Order: sequence, then C-alpha cells, then structure tokens
Amino acid sequence: MTDQNPQLFELNNGTMKVIVSNYGCTITSLFVPDINGKLGDVVLGFDTLEPYLNQLAPYFGCIVGRVANRIKEGKFTLNGTDYSLPINNGPNSLHGGIKGFDKVVWEVTEHKHGDNPSITFKYHARDGEEGYPGDLAVTATYTLTSKTTLRLDMEAVLENKPTPVSLAQHTYWNLAGHNSGTILDHSAQIFAKHITPVDETQIPTGEIKPVEGTPFDFTTAKKIGSSIHEVGIGYDHNYVLDSGEERSGLKHAVKLKDPVSSRVLDLWTNAPGLQFYTANYVNGIVGKGGAVYGKHGAVCLETQGFPNAVNQPNFPSVVVQPGGKYEHSMVYEFSVE
Repeated sequence: MTDQNPQLFELNNGTMKVIVSNYGCTITSLFVPDINGKLGDVVLGFDTLEPYLNQLAPYFGCIVGRVANRIKEGKFTLNGTDYSLPINNGPNSLHGGIKGFDKVVWEVTEHKHGDNPSITFKYHARDGEEGYPGDLAVTATYTLTSKTTLRLDMEAVLENKPTPVSLAQHTYWNLAGHNSGTILDHSAQIFAKHITPVDETQIPTGEIKPVEGTPFDFTTAKKIGSSIHEVGIGYDHNYVLDSGEERSGLKHAVKLKDPVSSRVLDLWTNAPGLQFYTANYVNGIVGKGGAVYGKHGAVCLETQGFPNAVNQPNFPSVVVQPGGKYEHSMVYEFSVE
C-alpha cells in the first residue's frame, strides 16, 4: 500500500463512522449517534481534499508535528547546537513549521475492517526537515475500539540526533453537529487545576498557575460561554492535566457535553497537557455541505507536551534521545446522557 496520493479512507463499525485521509492523518468526518440514535457529523472539515491541499483549513482534523504548538522565536538549543525553525505565527514557530506533519502525505501501512476497524499511517521525517534535527520514523493508528470509541496511538522512533517531539491531534469538535453554530452552550469539565499562562505572543511565561477563582476554572463542568468574554477573544491555553482519574495508563483529560443532542465526549490521554482552543480565529470558512464555520464554532482538545517546553526547563521534557521512542495515546469515548 505505497500509493502516495492524498485520499480518503473509512472506518465503520456499524455504529460510528470516521473518514480519515493519509494527507496529514486528517479526520475529515466523524459520525456518532445522538440521544435518539440519529447520526451526526461532529467535526469541522471539507467535503473534498482540495481545500486541505490548498491550505484553506486552519489545522482542521490533522496531526501536527514534529512539535505541536509554539516554540519561542523558532529557536532552541540541544547538546550545544543552536537550531532555527521557520517563523509562521507572529514571531514564533507553530505546529512544526511551514510544512509540518499535517501537510505531508503519510504511507498507509495497514487498513483493517470488521468490528474493530483501524488504519495505520507512517511518515519518515528527515534530519533537518523544517529545521529540526534527527531522522524520525512516525506512526499513527486510528482504531474503533468499541461501538462508540475512537483510539489514536502515535509513536515516533528517533534514529540519530536528539530532537524535540510533541504531536497533537487538532480536530475541531462540535457535538451538536459541525453545522450547528457555536459551542458556547457546550459544557466542559477539564481535569486540570493549573494552566501555563502566556505572554502577548502566546508563549508560556514558565509559570504554572492555579485556575481556581479564574475564568480558566473548568474543574467542575460549566458552559464554555459562561466566562469566555473574560479571556480576550477566547480560550487558547495549555491546561496541566493533574487531576483526572487514571485508567489503563491514560488520564481523564476532559468531558465535553452538548445539551441539545445530549452527546458526550470523554477524552483520555497520556500526554501532560491539553490545549483548549475555542476556534477564536475561524471566520466564515465554508465547509461541508456549504456550512459556514464562524468564531467559536468548535472546540479543539489537543493533548500535547507543554508549549515551548524545549525552552522551558521546568516544563516536562519533550526531547527524545537517539534509540528512544515518543508515545502518545488518546481515547475519544462518545456517549449520550
């Protein structure tokens, strides 16, 4: 299966259906039932691959890397060597650079059907690609592990030089349906007592700040819209996942619920952080079926290493050593209540 053309693949277990592309490992559609058993597509995206290939998607549905989120001024030093990355977000480098993992065609190494359908993508990142050191063999596997559960397992094996690695899945979720307006009435519970506050260019200051008594407090479920007006244009912050229960090596990161459809998404991860992003910059993008996506039309739940961790010694390290392995798993559990 070495066909390197961008195309769409389906995972379908008879209850839920996921459409995913080998271009950027992108989830383009995800159908799950509501309280009445009616299927709805709960992710923002496009009907065809053309808009993705023409860079019209603000990271809709893709896996970003080699390093997700921002690196300050696109610079870091490892083992005494200085590295410079492309600047593509204000003064910083975002989501792996100009042509990150979201903008390449991955190889499909396996596509299984049946009760637990899965697809595995593989990509070889070269030493020096987008300024990063080291050759990296990356795999990502999407599996429908139960009737209404999607699991994503990402791993990266480093062949030579040390390098930072931090992948994130950047799907834009709207549990009422991709074409249903804003997510301000969704409730969210984030299992995090702290965030990493940022400066005016969205780079963490290095502080680990309690959320208690602030608009960032989602330790108990609350509407996303309830205090969003107090945080500028919306949420775009890294939460420190320090208070979720553990299950099979994964922590409970967030519970998202839409009151209209009664759909619930519980996300579990082994990553230390969660970028909670309320689609603040989405502005009139025409998506699937002619739906117009606007500001706060979705929420991203990007589990990740902390932003700019490669330059922050007090953040969990994102550096992988030669012969070492990066592993990041996410479980998306859908239900109704």
